[in-house]
Amino acid sequence: MVRPEAETVGSSSPRREDTDVVWQWREPSVLLVEDDSGDALLVEELVADSALKMRLRWVRSMADAREVLARETPDCVLLDLNLPDAHGVEAVSQIRTHADQVAVVVLTGLAGEETGLAAVAAGAQDYLVKGRVEPDLFGRAVRYAIQRKQAEQAAVALRASQMQARENARLERGLLPRPLLRGDGVEAVARYRPGRSQALLGGDFYDIVQSTDGTVHAVVGDVSGHGPDEAALGVALRIAWRTLVLGGVAGAEQLTRLEEILVAERARSEVFATLTSLTVAPGARHVRITRAGHPGMLLRTPSRVRWVEVPGGPALGVVPGVARWPVEELQVPDGAAVVLFTDGLFEGYVGRGRERLGEDGLLRLARDIAAPAAEDFVDELIGRAEELAEGQGGLDDDVAVLHLRWNGNARPTRDGAGERNG
Repeated sequence: MVRPEAETVGSSSPRREDTDVVWQWREPSVLLVEDDSGDALLVEELVADSALKMRLRWVRSMADAREVLARETPDCVLLDLNLPDAHGVEAVSQIRTHADQVAVVVLTGLAGEETGLAAVAAGAQDYLVKGRVEPDLFGRAVRYAIQRKQAEQAAVALRASQMQARENARLERGLLPRPLLRGDGVEAVARYRPGRSQALLGGDFYDIVQSTDGTVHAVVGDVSGHGPDEAALGVALRIAWRTLVLGGVAGAEQLTRLEEILVAERARSEVFATLTSLTVAPGARHVRITRAGHPGMLLRTPSRVRWVEVPGGPALGVVPGVARWPVEELQVPDGAAVVLFTDGLFEGYVGRGRERLGEDGLLRLARDIAAPAAEDFVDELIGRAEELAEGQGGLDDDVAVLHLRWNGNARPTRDGAGERNG
């Protein structure tokens, strides 16, 4: 007879043709929940005679089963539906409550087939009628029950993954919009690369809008942290920025309104956002820039690349209601381009140590790129940064890059801001 809390292992080796790949590596563990000693003996004999060998543990009540399930997770539970402390479908529900990842095969009497079917409808993988089961059928029932449970869990995980992918796609569409350009006065190239941990979304975002009078507005921003909350906040800030632009709000007032939205929408008080917003009026000889804790930018001419960092204020949300953001004018040479980006582009580790690429390293990379076309330049810049970080597993953070070159009516000219010569 099987003793409660004792383990029993079948005596012979399984035939290869009767086993699956799963069972070539280990024998399944089975918890028998049965209050009748005679029925427990029948199960022990089925285990001994079955081609599928398994480790069997017997307990007499649902309370004992809960104690076992709190310590370990068997592959399958053989469950009597007439226990002293649980009856019928209620017993299945209790097992699923305490170990939903475990396959359940219920044991019924000759007159209990309808109850067995009800138990399957309630979540059990199969049912067996006591006294009417041959050893090989018993072994197959246990094996298939475990496999069905595994398939069910895989299907659930796949659905969850698909739902997450759809949610990520929705968030990315919000973070990465199509530029709203009304003419050919500006050339815009935008790129976004998720970091190696994405799965988890970050809050990097960008946008570019050309208003009806031809004025070009652009923004690149980064919400601290990763995950759906930060990504959703990035979407909210980008949409709010576009709304403010279309409503005629720019400069410091624009950042004040964005900070109010961040404070209202953020999930935690420590969350903040950095951004750079710029405006170019038709025919203007300069770019107007407002910077909130964000890195500088690259100023790219046909002959050289420079790092430009205009004065700015703190990141949004760091000192709510107190911060001020100056509006600076940056004059740019004819034919030059401004490259805005998030810090994920230069914060990746390089080499074998913990050294980061950094701003100076990014500037050196940009100067080494000979590609004249904007798209080729941006793609090669990101590619080289990723290649340097490859030995450390790739870029950890999201990367957003916006390359802007003006022509025609919206043409900025000469420089007057602080620059890094490297």
